[in-house]
Amino acid sequence: MNAQRKRLAALADVTGPARRPGYDPADHGCGIVHLGTGAFHRAHQAVYTDDALREAGGDWRIVGVSLRNPAIADAMNPQNGLYTLIERGAAGVSARVAASVDHVIAATRNREAPLAALARPQTRVVTLTVTEKAYGIDRKAMAIDPAHPAIAADLASPRTPAGAIGLIVESLRRRRENNTAPYTVLCCDNLPENGELLRAGVVDFASRTDPDLASWIREKVSFPSSMVDRITPASTEATYKEAAGLTGCVDLAAVETEPFSQWVIEDRFTAGRPAWEKGGAVFVDDVRPYEMMKLRMLNGAHSMLAYTGFLSARAYVRDVMSDDDLSLLVNRHIHAAQQTLPPVSGFDLDQYRRDLVTRFENPAIAHETYQIAMDGTEKLPQRILAPAMDTLRAHGDLRPFAFTVAAWMRYCLGRNDDDACYALRDPREHEIPDAIAGLSTARDIAGALHGLSGLFDPVLVENEAWRSLVADSLQTMLECGVRIAVAREAESVRSV
Repeated sequence: MNAQRKRLAALADVTGPARRPGYDPADHGCGIVHLGTGAFHRAHQAVYTDDALREAGGDWRIVGVSLRNPAIADAMNPQNGLYTLIERGAAGVSARVAASVDHVIAATRNREAPLAALARPQTRVVTLTVTEKAYGIDRKAMAIDPAHPAIAADLASPRTPAGAIGLIVESLRRRRENNTAPYTVLCCDNLPENGELLRAGVVDFASRTDPDLASWIREKVSFPSSMVDRITPASTEATYKEAAGLTGCVDLAAVETEPFSQWVIEDRFTAGRPAWEKGGAVFVDDVRPYEMMKLRMLNGAHSMLAYTGFLSARAYVRDVMSDDDLSLLVNRHIHAAQQTLPPVSGFDLDQYRRDLVTRFENPAIAHETYQIAMDGTEKLPQRILAPAMDTLRAHGDLRPFAFTVAAWMRYCLGRNDDDACYALRDPREHEIPDAIAGLSTARDIAGALHGLSGLFDPVLVENEAWRSLVADSLQTMLECGVRIAVAREAESVRSV
């Protein structure tokens, strides 16, 4: 990157071929607060908002909040929220400069600033991409987990919260106290029925600190669910270098992604919303069928290829898909997940399956398998274990899901076949090694991991056929190595 280039700080500074937003950001006020201003948000919700501002206007620019890492605030604020979106596809590379983000608050530096932004009367929509593990909600209980670090800290000091749920509850308390209408809360993380889950967590948190507020939230605040989809790898120095060439400016907030993007949203907004449909968003009455389709087919296959690929020394998704054995198993997994789904209105599931394979094969996207593998205990229940349970009830073939779980268990050992160690990067990364310490056989390791509290459904744990499939696949991985286990699994598929 040429250090002499001007920092991207104004649209007038852009001299390269990147497309400009087509509107003056100064003409639009801020109506959205987004919690979790990471790469995915900049590649997805912020782009739909950019399209809505260009096509329909409105005071819908975004105030971003970085809850943990101030780096994105340090990157975006000197650029006045501007950043480059690079799309990589088989047809080539294109780029645009987005102006939908006004600025980003670094919450670790200023606890009051996020609350002030959330409590502003002008804030009418609050969106979130904070990852599954950050909410601190027990899905089975549909209540907060008091032991979750962010939840525990905010329950102890509810007027000065730092976590997502605590911030929402305290800002809604302030709005109620000031007779300010509530905003709509829109979860954009990969969680089934994410709106209902977030609503349950917020109401439960409020009930423990202010029961009257909990009743007001239950009655007045809307939590529509949404389904989001866009493969977005982490930005690298190569991303920033390419952004500099496309804009003529240094851009430390540039993000790269695939051409495909999808957003399905329940249209339940009490205080208005941007015209996100101008960017291609689809509004529906019930998002659940679309959520399930994406979580099981795309995200489930992602988890499967992440563990097998990473442990087979395949750094990127595209490397996995260029391997005949791994590619075959990915296709098998997507097909198995599809069999657990009801029909989805407006979608051809067979075509969706073929499109997923094409997207995974995209040679222009460097999506790391190690990145996808993180937070496994948060992702497995909805991506792998739920379709496994449905397959069990339907007396179907459990093997694709059992093989994925075995690969996850092999990953939990924290070392590859060459004995090189890696961090699990999981919210239960300290509990997992303790559970399997001193164990060496596949059955013992599988038994210990099946015993992790709240992870596996007891019906699945007690099913001998399931347990045998998992243990047998794990045993092959331990004895022969993951690469050979993959080859043998692929050969068993070919022989059918």
